[in-house]
Amino acid sequence: MTNTVGPRLRRDERTVVVDGGDVVYEILGDTGELVVLTPGGRFSKDVPGLRPLAEALVAGGFRVLLWDRPNCGKSAVQFYGASESHMRAETLRALLTSLDTGPVILAGGSGGARDSMLTAILYPEFVTRLVLWNIVGGVYGTFILGHVYSLPSIEAVRFQGIEGLLSIAEWQERIADNPANRRRLLDWDAAEFLAVMMRWLKAFVVKPGQTIPGVDDGMFDRIAVPTLIIRGGSGDLNHPKRTSLEVSCLIRGSEVIDPPWPEDAWERASQARAQGKAKGFNMFDTWVQAAPAILDFLTRT
Repeated sequence: MTNTVGPRLRRDERTVVVDGGDVVYEILGDTGELVVLTPGGRFSKDVPGLRPLAEALVAGGFRVLLWDRPNCGKSAVQFYGASESHMRAETLRALLTSLDTGPVILAGGSGGARDSMLTAILYPEFVTRLVLWNIVGGVYGTFILGHVYSLPSIEAVRFQGIEGLLSIAEWQERIADNPANRRRLLDWDAAEFLAVMMRWLKAFVVKPGQTIPGVDDGMFDRIAVPTLIIRGGSGDLNHPKRTSLEVSCLIRGSEVIDPPWPEDAWERASQARAQGKAKGFNMFDTWVQAAPAILDFLTRT
């Protein structure tokens, strides 16, 4: 019998059902404004490096919501929308509506920065302030996203049918975290799944007038809240310095600061992981160093 049991939750974790799938979240702290803190990639809220930053923000007087976005951690796999970030923005809107939080602060790095920006663009009434770092852009950074997020699933389904998704390590991990995801994957029609993946892949094709993948530059006019941007490091191919500066030009009145970590921190972490010198994924370990700058921004705006 196929296991359709949902995720096994820790005592501090809760779920909300959005579009028929679980969204797993937790809230740290008891008082203060709520900060939604979002990591990058398809990494869960428990990725090493994220919680220390959350705890530092709580110590600074804020509450912090950590969440497993769709296709991350213990949450349900989901496939719809103009891009994966569009889908996550819609999911976050539904999550915040369910929790009746009122407007919140959005803070995110790498893919979490993109998800946060899109939420602020599409649902501005939910956002009071915006904090962004490690913003992905440029030819290499954008192309690598399509390679990582879409191509493996496209190739698997093209050549093996929908069952081919079960051979991909990423989806195996989502099933291990939430056994119900196995059935959610297999219930997809192969042609319909490929149509979604091709649409998501096209969002990562570099286009004039799109500094951020899948987002027209003109849409940034909808962001009217105080925004802090921690610029990308010099030589960071995934999160170019240029992209951060371009985004700062698109978000009127935004503040840009130098990164509190070394300019080549991401490159060093990437090399260490590729060479097997890092235990697990530790590329977010430096993020806690941004806590003083973030707290300063949040307390004066």
